[in-house]
Amino acid sequence: MEVQIFGVNKSADTRKALRFFAERRVKTHYVDLTKRAAAPGELRRFAQKFGLSAMIDKGSRRYQDLGLQHSRYSDDHWLGLLAEEPGLLQLPLVRQQQRVTIGLAEAEWQRWIDAD
Repeated sequence: MEVQIFGVNKSADTRKALRFFAERRVKTHYVDLTKRAAAPGELRRFAQKFGLSAMIDKGSRRYQDLGLQHSRYSDDHWLGLLAEEPGLLQLPLVRQQQRVTIGLAEAEWQRWIDAD
């Protein structure tokens, strides 16, 4: 089993996800979004399952700083903005084959491990 984790080093939940999989000896591929932006197509996978609004961290400082509270953008514009601004994302984004989660989802990750 191998998982891909999208996150930033400053995010406590990203670090928890990395620790969760390391403790269970699951191979991880970590993508630091501050060094390499996620492709809009990759973000679209998460949006298709959970909806775009679930991916946006409306409580984040970056969301407030950019004044996005009253924004009415198209989904494509939001995906581009999320790719450019990882501070707007609800992190971590975790993918294992076709399975995806947003945020800290240890119970779901454990089900993935138990199923494999």
